[in-house]
Amino acid sequence: MPDHSEMEVLVAARDWKLASHGVALATVVKTWGSSPRPAGSHLAVRDDGFFLGSVSGGCVESAVVEEALDVMKSGHCKVLEFGVTNERAWEVGLACGGTVRIFVEPLQ
Repeated sequence: MPDHSEMEVLVAARDWKLASHGVALATVVKTWGSSPRPAGSHLAVRDDGFFLGSVSGGCVESAVVEEALDVMKSGHCKVLEFGVTNERAWEVGLACGGTVRIFVEPLQ
């Protein structure tokens, strides 16, 4: 997946919302140790599963997209955390030695 600037991700999320799509935005809010993406990185997810941006360099993106789709349905924000001590992190491929906390919110 090509790297997109944070501004491109936010503009796409806005445009999708203006086109009447459900949209969720995932944002890296904290990292510890080795992490593929810095705090402030974004992943925008559209209601059809299409997404743009990155919160993990690919290693937990699919899990974050699933959670974002749930957030759109529920309307409630979530905080996700992945790390090498987290069993799910190994399942989705976060073996870089760090931990990442991601805030996922539905765009209203």
